[in-house]
Amino acid sequence: MQCFKNAQQVSQIELLDRAFHYGDGCFTTARLRDGAIELHALHWARLHHASERLYLHADLSLIQQTLALIQQHPAASGTLKIIISRGQGQRGYSLPDHPADVWVFFYPQALQDFGYDTIQSGVLQQAIGLSMPDLAGLKSLNRLEQVMLKREADRKGWPEALVPDVQGAVAEGVSSNCFIRINNAWITPELRYNGVHGVMRAEILSRMQAQGIACTPRRVDLNEIADFQSVFFCNALSPMKIASSLNGAPLDVQPCAELFHLLQLNQIR
Repeated sequence: MQCFKNAQQVSQIELLDRAFHYGDGCFTTARLRDGAIELHALHWARLHHASERLYLHADLSLIQQTLALIQQHPAASGTLKIIISRGQGQRGYSLPDHPADVWVFFYPQALQDFGYDTIQSGVLQQAIGLSMPDLAGLKSLNRLEQVMLKREADRKGWPEALVPDVQGAVAEGVSSNCFIRINNAWITPELRYNGVHGVMRAEILSRMQAQGIACTPRRVDLNEIADFQSVFFCNALSPMKIASSLNGAPLDVQPCAELFHLLQLNQIR
């Protein structure tokens, strides 16, 4: 792993960094293939939008400068975690008046073209809350809900699981967005009050629209689970994890597999 702060390679983080004290910042996780970020425009849009919402004065050109350094690596492929931190500050919640810090963590590894995985899944008992409206959909550094949800999913042996919210609706996966098939039609939770607006979710919705495949973002109530025909999860590191079962009940894998090939999700650039 290599770590860069503001396009300079570093080996430590300052003790007063607000990312550590308050989770004060945002992040995105992306695949890097031969020095280029897959879904580059969507990741940039996410970071720009979150920085505006959080009043982070971030110079995103520092990411490109960092990529120039990473491209010198013998195999410039792997995973990037890009963190925008408000930087160092004094004790207290008041915002310091200086530019945000741009951190890039590079985990080199050989990449293969995307395929789809088939997993057993279920619905978690723990529910997530509702977000402050200005924070809804953002991938902030505050991920305690996901930490607790992942613990429950791991204990149940589910690589990914559906997460309900406190209003009795399906929100997303633990670290993914989800798509659900009901009455032979695709839907995805609307993410109005919580959840993360994922880059792969946006890419899949765009490709479905281009192919004339209807998909309705809407509230998905927990009492609809008995009607679920198919479910798959997606994030920037995996376009499709297909649930072969949900809480032990079998699901139809075939519509997901057909959608994967139709949308050419093995070709993400």
